[in-house]
Amino acid sequence: MARRPTPPGTPETTALGHVADLVRKAVPPLHPAGLPFVAAPLAVAALGYRRKWIRRAGLLGAAATATFFRHPHRVPPNRPGVVVAPADGEVALVDQAVPPAELGLGTLPLPRVSIFLSVLDVHVQRVPISGSVEEIVYKKGEFLSADLPEASDANERNSMVIQSDSGQRFAVVQIAGLLARRIVCEAKVGDKLTIGDTYGLIRFGSRVDTYFPAGTKLLVTPGQRTIGAETVLAELDS
Repeated sequence: MARRPTPPGTPETTALGHVADLVRKAVPPLHPAGLPFVAAPLAVAALGYRRKWIRRAGLLGAAATATFFRHPHRVPPNRPGVVVAPADGEVALVDQAVPPAELGLGTLPLPRVSIFLSVLDVHVQRVPISGSVEEIVYKKGEFLSADLPEASDANERNSMVIQSDSGQRFAVVQIAGLLARRIVCEAKVGDKLTIGDTYGLIRFGSRVDTYFPAGTKLLVTPGQRTIGAETVLAELDS
């Protein structure tokens, strides 16, 4: 005798729905920019399905690429006056440095936090503080290893100035690395951004520098791990 379908709302369907929710929470979604890079090895796996080694190589390539382009959900702190990390990674520098000349933020050193992203880190960039985009400048350059101090000035980069709701100006700089050859910035001048939102992506190893207003007290130290949109880099005076 054929089994009747389980009606919705029964313990069995509820359990399946719960498992599905757990899987969705455990497996981060894919950033749209990664779709072509995941589709290519999947196509190789499909075309070579009769050869086990081709199929496995394609599936492994797709899984590795999907891991790189993962786009996990993040919840920024809700207290006012905080500046959060724009990226996952390791704090490489906490210092004072002159911001990129093309942004016109002056020639005096400003507080800076540099975060290095390895190929294993999440590579989307997050908005460090709510505000309006004043300037975006893309500058070609070299592709030195992004963990080197000189990479801030020498490497290809995309710089963005954000004016916060309180009128303070911040700069966030996406810096290409040894393997990173593509910087994506989805924000545009005039956009109103919200803290923690995703605004860009750097492919395959990179660095993100954040410049703060003079006098800002930074709360992180070199070697510390950051979680984009959640780790607090600084608290501003009210």
